[in-house]
Amino acid sequence: MQEIHHFVDGQTVEGTSGRTSAVFNPATGEQTANLHLATVEEVDAVVASSQAAFEEFKTLSIAKRTKLMYKFRNLVEANTDEIAKRLSAEHGKVLDDARGEVARGLENIEFACGLAETLKGTFSSLASTGVDVTTTREPLGVVAGITPFNFPAMVPLWMIPNAIACGNTFILKPSEKDPSAPRFIVELFNEAGFPPGVLNLVNGDKVTVDRLLDHPDVKAASFVGSTPIAHYVYDKGTANGKRIQALGGAKNHMIVLPDADLDLAADAAVSAAYGSAGERCMAISVIAAVGPIADPLVDAIKSRMQNLTVGPGDQSESEMGPLITREHRDKVASYIGIGADEGASVVVDGREQQFEGDGYFLGVSLLDNVTPDMTVYKDEIFGPVLCVVRSESYADAVDLIRTNPWGNGAAIFTRDGGAARQFQRDADAGMVGINVPIPVPVGYHSFGGWKDSLYGDTTMYGPEGVHFYTRPKVITSRWPDPANSSVDLGFPTNN
Repeated sequence: MQEIHHFVDGQTVEGTSGRTSAVFNPATGEQTANLHLATVEEVDAVVASSQAAFEEFKTLSIAKRTKLMYKFRNLVEANTDEIAKRLSAEHGKVLDDARGEVARGLENIEFACGLAETLKGTFSSLASTGVDVTTTREPLGVVAGITPFNFPAMVPLWMIPNAIACGNTFILKPSEKDPSAPRFIVELFNEAGFPPGVLNLVNGDKVTVDRLLDHPDVKAASFVGSTPIAHYVYDKGTANGKRIQALGGAKNHMIVLPDADLDLAADAAVSAAYGSAGERCMAISVIAAVGPIADPLVDAIKSRMQNLTVGPGDQSESEMGPLITREHRDKVASYIGIGADEGASVVVDGREQQFEGDGYFLGVSLLDNVTPDMTVYKDEIFGPVLCVVRSESYADAVDLIRTNPWGNGAAIFTRDGGAARQFQRDADAGMVGINVPIPVPVGYHSFGGWKDSLYGDTTMYGPEGVHFYTRPKVITSRWPDPANSSVDLGFPTNN
């Protein structure tokens, strides 16, 4: 049985707590590793390492940081298949999805490679008589990242490159469910030549999270996960005077207008709802079908679902893998029965698909005639269950987004440019797609929702990520006229 420990000061540090968490292969149900969980004292030791590293690292030039970041970027790219393999074995997503996750992470490393431009600050000459004003952005110190199971490679790469390129040191606390991919990424970071302690990894549970949020030397924390935990992290962290960005859950809507390209909309619905087994905060979980498009759209989605191949992530023919745990699989499956009991029409029941072995598989499901008062509409299911709400008008569909407590992403499918332009203004969400079902921004923009999908004032990665991991300093200076100075500057005189 593999034993997974912490990674501190560039080397493996064995856990001493005696507490472990089992790591499983969700495609087989077999335990593959024991993950050692940190004590408060172990977390304190990691923070001390990061603080010591910061005192040296903050003085390292931007040029040297950039060269090291390029080396890290190249190592991640060269090891994409290995990262994807480890990721798939513990998360369950198919290898193509896993490689795509690494590719999106690479975008953020590449953005961090260009931070010299972003960090150069501003300067105003002669802001007043003889006065110059300079603004710089300086690192915070030790910062932490608490990352989720559903994107164990990409989400750490949303945080680590920007934070470290800005001059901070970073502590990563990955999910207990799939720790091997983030662990390997940290090893690659160390291989790139960064000083020991600049990026540390500590495994843990609530004990670890609470200590990171309480520790006075941790200046900021980034979190991605469910809304209740995001709220908790935000409240606890800010109560301790920390800077917090905490991204929570979602109920993302995709409006389909009567004039939409039916095939395009149906294809998008299937990929956006069932990709990565629906375990992503940007998954489309609600289709708002407006007017007469509903019947043909439901038929088109149903016909495409029948062709999906669900199986182990490492098999080339698989298009969707298992869910992360047996408990989560059973919870997601229960929503299908709940929806039927509350009046939804079960068009496709994923519980009817049979699978060999003990993996945590569930077929894809489609529920029609869902209404906003139903549990399947109100809850974040976080699995391969797509709900269709039939709306009489564009205004009714937009109102679903406006009244929903979450505001991560929203999309519209239409051929009408005026309707699309109106939707950009009407959509009450942080990320909006026009004929794009999952509008996750590229690495040089920023990611984050509204309402209960984000706690904190700053979204993640890109320019907003730089602002989160730095603080501004304004320097106002006045110097005496050198003609009146006692210092000999070599000026010519008449003497």
